[in-house]
Amino acid sequence: MEFIKAKTILTKVKEGSTWYGIDYNINLYRGCPHKCIYCDSRSNCYHIDNFDVVKGKENALQILSEELSKKRIKGVVGIGAMSDTYNPLEVKYEQTRGALKLISKYGFGVSIDTKSDLILRDLDLLEEINSKNNVIVKFTITTPSDELSKIIEPNVCVSSRRFQAIRELRNHGIFAGIMMNPVLPFITDNEEDIKKLVKLASEAGARFIHTYMGVTLRENQRDYYFDELDRNFNGLKQRYIKYYGNKYYCAVPNYKHCYKIFVDECNKYGILYNMKDIIRAYKKEVKSNEQISLF
Repeated sequence: MEFIKAKTILTKVKEGSTWYGIDYNINLYRGCPHKCIYCDSRSNCYHIDNFDVVKGKENALQILSEELSKKRIKGVVGIGAMSDTYNPLEVKYEQTRGALKLISKYGFGVSIDTKSDLILRDLDLLEEINSKNNVIVKFTITTPSDELSKIIEPNVCVSSRRFQAIRELRNHGIFAGIMMNPVLPFITDNEEDIKKLVKLASEAGARFIHTYMGVTLRENQRDYYFDELDRNFNGLKQRYIKYYGNKYYCAVPNYKHCYKIFVDECNKYGILYNMKDIIRAYKKEVKSNEQISLF
């Protein structure tokens, strides 16, 4: 793996983050090998050349240790927003595991985005952090179908393995759930798939599902997506062009109906879906445990 120079690893997010309540953000790797056909991180605006090639950051853990040690506010550190932190090279280099050790050492919480069940390797550290601060794990799951997931997310474990990983995390007391993002128009936006995904989430013990019920398309990412549509979904590219033109946010055509189905199913199974409720639940849960331990 090639390593690139980095001046900083930890960045402060704006006050009162509405995105899962994170306070800081880190990306330990640059690029991702999953080749998800819809990935927004492929866009030119992020200035990542050869996005499919994973690169590490020189002295990442040393820099992170220095930065965490200087922070007074022991907030929640978000990991994996741009590139999946549990890519295959993590098995060898253990950058993420090293970061979790530091997060635990300095008393921070953690919020992890991933599609990989490699996260189960680090259950011991997640439990350790969870005993002191807030932990939330978010699995991106876009379809209940393993066959379809192999097409739209070809280099990552299939959906059923991600559901199983959620079950394992929940069995160990970790607050875990699903980012049902994106929802791909004309591909994953049918009523039966939405219902099935929510049902499987409930069976796995997912505490939440969040969705914006659409997909974002811009710049070269749009070109990549359209090329993949041509390769895997005959005629669908032209349907997108006719329906959306050059729109950035492409909501599913039957948005209101799909979202109502989604909300009704979440309510049916007692799954959270509103961002404020998700943040309140995972942070309140840990605080409650801390208060009990004091007495």
